[in-house]
Amino acid sequence: MLKAVRFGFAATLALAGASLATPMAAGPAIAQDGAAFYKGKTVRFVVGVGVGGGFDAYARMIAPYLGKALDATIVVENQLGAGGLVALNRISTAQPDGLSLMIVNGTPAALGQLLDQQNVRYDLTKLEHLGVIAAYPWVWLVGNHSPVKTPADAQTAKLRWGGVGPTDGPADGARITCHALKLNCQIVLGYKGSADIALAMERGEMDAMYISDSSAAQYVKGGQARAVAAMGAKRSALLPDTPTIFEAMKLDDEARWWLEFRMSINDLGRILVTTPGVPADRLAVLREGVRQALTDPQLIAEGAKTQRLVDFQPPEVARDLATKALGQATPEMRERVRKIVLPEEK
Repeated sequence: MLKAVRFGFAATLALAGASLATPMAAGPAIAQDGAAFYKGKTVRFVVGVGVGGGFDAYARMIAPYLGKALDATIVVENQLGAGGLVALNRISTAQPDGLSLMIVNGTPAALGQLLDQQNVRYDLTKLEHLGVIAAYPWVWLVGNHSPVKTPADAQTAKLRWGGVGPTDGPADGARITCHALKLNCQIVLGYKGSADIALAMERGEMDAMYISDSSAAQYVKGGQARAVAAMGAKRSALLPDTPTIFEAMKLDDEARWWLEFRMSINDLGRILVTTPGVPADRLAVLREGVRQALTDPQLIAEGAKTQRLVDFQPPEVARDLATKALGQATPEMRERVRKIVLPEEK
């Protein structure tokens, strides 16, 4: 599914600041060369899941602002496969021309690499990071047909959870939740994205979904689902009446370890990346274009109206978070998580 957005505004280039991994302090001439390169070009904005989900919505919301900043044509392109990992593999090995970027769910991307999945060909610490769109808590939703209203109710029910791939976010979050709380669960993979899972939940084919709070708030507001618990240490600002799992249940040390592990990789949030090796002048302009787009008050206000939080953080923040998340795991910890998240590999 393709959608092009074309804008004829001149890019306004400012210094990106010394904090960027590839600063624009290389000089005005280099900045001008990079700006000239993007003028009138087509840039692919890759989404690794289907149309209609939260990541697709973010990409299509951001595309016009990025097009304005780069004076380029932005094409939003959905590339399905393994919950986004296939698309991320392609980006990581693509031609480093600066004409492709991807919105990435940092949590499952880090988890896939952490567990050394066979289909992982990328390295989050080596990709060129462009910035963090927003980090966010995750929420446990159930369909309106479900008798489950609280986490305690779920202990006597059987829950069918939808997922895309084994480490896509919804699936691994569900497995960890079910293991931590000792729930009777079935995880069904193969959905194209969160929108498809939500539709299956509406139809009664699935009972539950583990999803970011921005998407969860959309489904709750639209009357398509009910929120059971926020799966973080703090309540979601978008669903303030929904208790956290730590408030809703008395947890033993084992349960708390698993839920806190899942929280520890959530901070990566929604990140933007491009291929390693992009020329310095183009990378600087692309990063500055992303910064301009994600700090545009109009975009931030548009996101607030649709409950799509935009809270820009610079590229080095994402890289540092990825390095921390991937560097802290011991072999024993990796194996422990693998047995739960990838039970078919036992």
